[in-house]
Amino acid sequence: MYEWFVKDGNNPFILFSLTHILTLLFIIAICIGIYFFRTQLKKAFPNKIVRYSLAAMLIVSEISLIWWLNYIGTWSFRYSLPLHLSSISLLLSSVLLITRSYRLFEFTYFVGLGSALQAMVTPDIQAYTFPHFRYVHFFISHGGIVIANMFMVFVEGFRPTFKSIFKAFLYLNVYALLIFMVNIIMNSNYMYIMKKPANPSIIDYLGPWPFYIIPLEVIALATFWLLYIPFYIEK
Repeated sequence: MYEWFVKDGNNPFILFSLTHILTLLFIIAICIGIYFFRTQLKKAFPNKIVRYSLAAMLIVSEISLIWWLNYIGTWSFRYSLPLHLSSISLLLSSVLLITRSYRLFEFTYFVGLGSALQAMVTPDIQAYTFPHFRYVHFFISHGGIVIANMFMVFVEGFRPTFKSIFKAFLYLNVYALLIFMVNIIMNSNYMYIMKKPANPSIIDYLGPWPFYIIPLEVIALATFWLLYIPFYIEK
């Protein structure tokens, strides 16, 4: 069992391996299940149980990551604070589930869902595969963001508007500006604003710093548009 928690896993992650695909299908199956049982989940008691359980799962997953980073001796203020987009989306999604705030939904649906989907399709966990803790945590946290927002859409009936796209884009850039200042103060690289991530990513194809930030903005806005299309068709 010890090898499930050590810094480097024995088996590296393989993109679109059977394990990866089955994990993605499992998360998709949960979202489909929420859709088919949406009527039952609208009832007060099961609704509250599921919302609070999902919120607790997200919060515990973030706490467990902090524990693991401490366990392997790599936690630091410069690299490990919950300031990356995935962490802030996770925390806000947990608050969304508890408060049912539409304003939060406008951010988490586009920013959280968009970043989580991209992360799960191309995970940044090269050294870890199932059943290593980092693999399990990665897909629980990112999959939890997707499930939380799908719950708000299918069960709570939340629908983003056309204006929500630009609100989310504005919120994202305000947050990025704040993180940029944090990075300067702490000499950190949260949200990869100051330099490219060490591991291979799509950013490698977008030019040198700081020019890759511009196409990232375009990709983010295009992703928001794609996430809005189902609701545009629905109308």
